[in-house]
Amino acid sequence: MTAVTRADVETALKGYVDPYLDQDLIAAKCVKAIQIDGSRLTLDIELGYPAAGYRDTLTAALRERLAALPAISSVEIKLESKIVAHEVQKGLKPLPGVKNIIAVASGKGGVGKSTTAVNLALALSAEGATVGVLDADIYGPSQPRMLGSNDRPESPDGKSLNPVLSHGIQSMSIGYLIEEETPMVWRGPMVTQALEQLLRDTRWQDLDYLVIDLPPGTGDTQLTLSQKVPVSGAVIVTTPQDIALLDARRGLKMFEKVEVPVLGVVENMSIHICSNCGHEEHIFGEGGGQRMAEQYSVPFLGSLPLDIRIREETDNGRPTVVAEPDSRIAGLYRDIARRAAARLSLQAKNYSHKFPNIIIQNT
Repeated sequence: MTAVTRADVETALKGYVDPYLDQDLIAAKCVKAIQIDGSRLTLDIELGYPAAGYRDTLTAALRERLAALPAISSVEIKLESKIVAHEVQKGLKPLPGVKNIIAVASGKGGVGKSTTAVNLALALSAEGATVGVLDADIYGPSQPRMLGSNDRPESPDGKSLNPVLSHGIQSMSIGYLIEEETPMVWRGPMVTQALEQLLRDTRWQDLDYLVIDLPPGTGDTQLTLSQKVPVSGAVIVTTPQDIALLDARRGLKMFEKVEVPVLGVVENMSIHICSNCGHEEHIFGEGGGQRMAEQYSVPFLGSLPLDIRIREETDNGRPTVVAEPDSRIAGLYRDIARRAAARLSLQAKNYSHKFPNIIIQNT
């Protein structure tokens, strides 16, 4: 029987397209080593995105393909995820303690952006990443309530703040520093300054991803973020209705203008399922997010239903991903998280931390 070659193994691997990367693992450069020892095959795979909920499915699919090769009696697959820092806007450097910043934005309010942002962060954490959330909505901070925490951040040195820990993720919000019903009667420059301070004065601890929950619109806060904050990618949240899609397009174009890659579009409230009879109805329209993604050649990350449990659980400080981790809805959030992180993993890496600082002095 003819011995299996490396080329045979690579051909078999090319036959499986990773659903999150939308390409095979050879093309995505995820295969780090192929070892053939007689009839034994060992494969080392390194994914650039967290994939705890996908690991078994991927391993089983690859093992089935490789075991079908002639003269192979055993297949060992070593699979791990390694998340690295990716490129940000020109002239900006990654934030200390943060590998990647993902901005979650919408063109208008009321589309469930904050709920999506917190569940996305919790889903990335459930997939195995170290995650933080920054609530960038100074006028209407909602993340403290959504995360079920009203702790005051500690300041070990009187200058910086420790992030608040909740459900396994780090978070920071102006809502931790003021009373819940206190209005922020500030002009634009004060808001943008407060946002920068919250971001840079927080002692983020070795984050793979920092999810920033942006306020709706394309105003001062969004402009500050895109010009001064090193963002690796953006996620646009919309509902299927035309007016929401119109505003979401403005948000998408804003990120394109400031050279922040759009990782994809999430369609929220895509379908309503009656809690009494199970009847399904597209009350806000159908397929708008998918068409928008196709129009602008950006990935469609997924759809989420209009479900009363999502609202109830988030209001109670236990978002769906932690309240019902095995539910279909939590599975949808985790699928969207894997897809967004996988798209980010395909972008250019940031090597600025590897370059030495050169100082020239006259002596």
